[in-house]
Amino acid sequence: MKNLPRLKLILPLVLVFAAVFASLPRTSKFPYDYRRGQQWNYETLFAEFDFPVYKTADQMREERETAAVEVVPYYKYSEEIANKNISAAEALDLGSLRGAVASEIRAIYNKGVIADTDERDKAGVPASDVIYVQRDKRAYKVPSTEVYLKTDAKAKLLADFGGAADVNLDSLFKVSGVYDIIVPNVLFDAQTTELVNEDADRAVSPTSGYVSAGQVIVSKGEIVTQEIEQMLDSYKAEFEANVGYIGPPALMLLGNFIIAAALTLMLYLAILFSCPAVFADSRYPYILVVYLAAALSALLLGRAGASVLYFAPFTLAAIMLQAFMEPREIAPVYVVSMMPLLFASSRGPVMFVMYVLAGLVMILIFRRFQRGWKQFLAAMITFAILACVYLGFRAADVVSGSVWGVLMALFAGSLLTVAGYPLVFLFERIFNLVSNSRLIELCDTSNPLIRTLEQKAPGTFQHSLQVMNMADAVARAIGINPDLIRAGALYHDIGKTCNPLCFVENESLLNQDEEHKYHSGLTPLQSAHDIKRHVDDGIEIAQKHHMPQLIVDFIATHHGTTLVRFFYNKFLKEGGDPALAPEFRYNGRKPVTKAQIVLMLCDSVEAASRTVRENTPKAYSDFVEGIVAGKMDEGQFDNADITISELNTVKETLKQYLAQLNHERIAYPKNKSNKK
Repeated sequence: MKNLPRLKLILPLVLVFAAVFASLPRTSKFPYDYRRGQQWNYETLFAEFDFPVYKTADQMREERETAAVEVVPYYKYSEEIANKNISAAEALDLGSLRGAVASEIRAIYNKGVIADTDERDKAGVPASDVIYVQRDKRAYKVPSTEVYLKTDAKAKLLADFGGAADVNLDSLFKVSGVYDIIVPNVLFDAQTTELVNEDADRAVSPTSGYVSAGQVIVSKGEIVTQEIEQMLDSYKAEFEANVGYIGPPALMLLGNFIIAAALTLMLYLAILFSCPAVFADSRYPYILVVYLAAALSALLLGRAGASVLYFAPFTLAAIMLQAFMEPREIAPVYVVSMMPLLFASSRGPVMFVMYVLAGLVMILIFRRFQRGWKQFLAAMITFAILACVYLGFRAADVVSGSVWGVLMALFAGSLLTVAGYPLVFLFERIFNLVSNSRLIELCDTSNPLIRTLEQKAPGTFQHSLQVMNMADAVARAIGINPDLIRAGALYHDIGKTCNPLCFVENESLLNQDEEHKYHSGLTPLQSAHDIKRHVDDGIEIAQKHHMPQLIVDFIATHHGTTLVRFFYNKFLKEGGDPALAPEFRYNGRKPVTKAQIVLMLCDSVEAASRTVRENTPKAYSDFVEGIVAGKMDEGQFDNADITISELNTVKETLKQYLAQLNHERIAYPKNKSNKK
C-alpha cells in the first residue's frame, strides 16, 4: 500500500464521493403543482411515508366554534356575600314586613344571584342553559333558570309582597335599602371556564384521517377533488417539515457535501482496517463499484417512495463481496455500503437495520448455499430474516402500512438475489478476480492443465496433491480461504511440465536409470538455472491459459527469492565463488499474503520431509523449525502480513500433519499357508 501511487488510491474515492453527492436528495420543496377541479398530470403519486390528513382552516374554525358553544361556564357561590346581606336584611326597619322580607331574601340568596351583565359576557363566553356552580368545594350543574339575575331577584321580591301592605313597596324597598342588599353572590369564574374551554379546543382533532406509506394519493389523470386536495395539502406539509428543505440552497448543498464526504470516509476506513491488502489489486475498484451500486440504488430508488425500496435486493451486495473476499474482511464494508439507506427515505433507519442483519447472515452462509438449488434456499433464509425484523418493527409500532404488501415486496426482492448470482461471473471477468466458485472449479483434477501435469510429470503431480492437502490443513488452522490455497498448491509447479526430468520426483517414475539422469554431466550452475526455469515457465503457461492472477502470484512466490540450496552447496564444495550466489536464487517474488507464505512453507516441508530420518515428534519439530528459520534468514517474510502468532500456528499444524502422515504401522504376519 505504501508503494501505491496516491492518485490510484485517491481518485476512485473522489469519483465515489462525486457520485454519492450527485445522488443525494436535492428537493427543497414539494415538487408538484395542483389545484382543485383540475386534472393530475403527473405520474400516480404514492405516499412515501405515513402521514395524517389535516383538516382545513375553515373546518377547524367551525369545530372549535361548536366546541366553544358547548362549553358550560363555571361560577363560584359566595357564602360570605350571602350571609352578610341576609344579616343586613334581618336588621332592616320594615316593621311587620321585616321577617318576611328577610326570609325571602334568604331564599333568593340560597339559589344565588348573578349580575345582569357579568364577566361571562365580557369574556365572550356564550350563554348556556346550564351552568356549573362551585359550592362547598364541589361543582353543581344547575339550570341557568334556577339562578336569579339581579333584576329578576328584585322583581320576584316585589311580586311576592305585592298585596302585603298599603304602601308603595318599590319606594319602601328603595328607601329602606332592601334593593341595596340584593347583589350578585354567584360570581363568574373566568380562570376555570378558560381552562375548560382550552381542553375543549384541544379535544378538536386537527386530522380527519391517515394515509399509510405506499397508499395511492392520486392517480395519473384523476381530477383533484376537495378530498384529494386535502390529502395533497397534508402530504405537502409533512414533506416540507420532515423530508424537504426550505432553507438556503447553499446550506443544503453544504449538508449534502458533508454527508457524501462522511460516507466516503467511512468506506475508506472500513477497507483500511478490515482488508487493506485490496488496495494493491483489482479488488479495490471492484469494492467501490459494489458500494456505488448499493448506494445509488438506495438514493435513486428512494425518490420513488419507501415502498419501492422493499423490492430492491440489497443483500446482493453481500453476495458480490463474499464471492471474492473473506467474511471477516467484507462485513465492515457491507455495513458501510448499507449506510446510504439512512438518507434514502423516511423508512431509511428501519431498512438499514433489516438489510444489515440479513446481509451479515448471508455472508456467513454464502459458501454453503452458493450452488444449484441452494441459492433459492439462501434467498428464502434472507426473506425470513427481513420479514422477522420488519414484523418486529411493526409490532413495536415503529412502522405502519400494509403488512402483506411489504412482505410480498421483500419476498420478490429476496428472489432477485438469485437472479443476481450470474453477476459474480461477469465481474470475475471484468475485474480479473477469482470467485470461490471458480476456485472450486480450479481444484478439479480433471482440468486439462492438471491432466497434463499428471501425464508429463507424475511425481510433481503427487507432490502437488500432498502440498494441497497440507496447505488445506494449515489454512483452516489460521482462518484463510482453503479453496484459494488448494488451487494455488495444485498449480504452483505447473511449469515443471516443460522439463519434467529435471526434477528428482519424476526421474524414477519416468524410468530414468542412474547413468542417464538429467543432471549427470551438468555443472551446478547449469542445473540451478534449469530448475529455476520452472517458475518462469509456470507463469507463462498460466497466463497463456488465462489463469487468474491470484494463481499466477502463487507460482511466482512459492520459492520467493530463495537459493537452489542443493546445487549452491555443491557449487561451493567444488570451489565456486560465493559472490555468484545471486545466480542460484529464484527469480520470483517474495510472498506478501498469508496464503502465499503458507504455500511456500508447505512446498518446502513436503519436498524435504522424506529426508527426516527418525519418525518422532521431536524430529518433525526440529525439521519444521529448521525450514521456517531458513526462510526467515533469507528474508522471505519481509513483505508478509503474517503475525508471529499465526506463524507459530502454521508450524504446529505442519508438525502434527507430518506426525499423522508418517505414523507407525504394525507389521502384518506372513501367511504360512503360502509357504512351500
